[in-house]
Amino acid sequence: MLVLDENGKERHRIEGYLPKDEFAAQLLLGLARSAFMNKKWPDAETLYGEIIQKYPNSTAAPEAVYWKAVSTYKKTNDHHVLGEVPKTLQQKYPNSVWAKKAIPWAA
Repeated sequence: MLVLDENGKERHRIEGYLPKDEFAAQLLLGLARSAFMNKKWPDAETLYGEIIQKYPNSTAAPEAVYWKAVSTYKKTNDHHVLGEVPKTLQQKYPNSVWAKKAIPWAA
């Protein structure tokens, strides 16, 4: 399954079978990525937030936490929002690659 933006550019790819909730979370991740890449920061922030709220145990959730913060930063230019992300990811998703990617923001 490919998620394309309004210009037909691939923004997310889902391969293989996923259970219903994982699939839904991945679809939202694709829509959020499309909004983000098209600089629609409020839309991206909302979609990433929806993943976190509706599918907190999905494999998409840690990535959504990360990119939701980046979307908020892009929207507001307030870098303080990034400082909370490493703590959140370490508490909720300590084994995710996204927890590792957020480490530089902890300083």
